[in-house]
Amino acid sequence: MTVHELDTALSQATQYLHAARRVCVLTGAGVSAESGVPTFRASDGLWEGHRIEDVASPEGWYRNPALVWQFYNARRQNVAQVRPNPGHYALAAMERRWGPNFTLVTQNVDGLHLAAGNRNVLEIHGSLRHTRCLQCAAVEDRGLEPLGDAPKCPRCQGRLRPHIVWFGEALDETIWQRAVDAASACDVLLVVGTSAVVYPAASLIPAAKRHRSIPATVIEVNLTPTEASDWADVGLYGPSGVILPQLVQRLEASRFSS
Repeated sequence: MTVHELDTALSQATQYLHAARRVCVLTGAGVSAESGVPTFRASDGLWEGHRIEDVASPEGWYRNPALVWQFYNARRQNVAQVRPNPGHYALAAMERRWGPNFTLVTQNVDGLHLAAGNRNVLEIHGSLRHTRCLQCAAVEDRGLEPLGDAPKCPRCQGRLRPHIVWFGEALDETIWQRAVDAASACDVLLVVGTSAVVYPAASLIPAAKRHRSIPATVIEVNLTPTEASDWADVGLYGPSGVILPQLVQRLEASRFSS
C-alpha cells in the first residue's frame, strides 16, 4: 500500500467513523503480536514438540492436565512481561469517544485491551487470567501468578482448568450473543489484526453487513489483505500500532473542524 493509497483510505475511514453512532471492533492475534505475544500457533503447529490440540482441547486435558497447565503457565508468564502497544491505546481512546455505543470483541485471551483502558470488552475465547473449578464451577481472576501443574480451587479444593475456550468447545452463549448484537447494531465494524478464518468469530463480519436495513461499513486494519478483505469497504494495510493512532488523530481533528 503506497503512502498516497493509505492517506486516501485513512480519510475515507475517518469520514465513516465521524458519522457513526455505534462502533464495534473485532480484534485478533495480530494486535497482540505487535506487543510481543506469540501467535497461538507456531509456524509448525507445535509447542515444545506437542501439537497445539494436545494442550488446548478437552481431550488433551483429560490425557495430561499437567502438560496443559505447563503450556498455559508459559503463556501466562509471557503475557506478564508484555505491555499494550499504541494500537491498544488507540482503541481505548475510541471507546472514550463513543462510550456505551462502543463494543470491542476480541479473540485474544491476554487481557491487553483491558490493560490499555478498554472496558466494554467481550473476550469470546476466555482469558488467561481466569481459572474455572471443575467441581464448584467458580470462575476467578488469578492474575498472572504462577499456578503450577495441578492448581486447586481456593474455595473447594477442586481441580482448576484454564477458563479458555478450547478446540471443540462452544463459546459462552451469553458473551457470544452480546457480540452478535453489537456487530448487528453497529454503523462501523473495525476488523483489526485478524485473518477472519476462525469461526464463529469471523461470522460477525457478515452479521454487520446483513442484519440491518443499512449495512454497516467494514474497515479492515491488517498487515496485508485477508479473508476479511472481501467484506471490507476500506482497507488500511500496515501495523495496527501505527495505523490506529493515525486514525484516532484524524478523528480528533475532524471533531474540532466540524
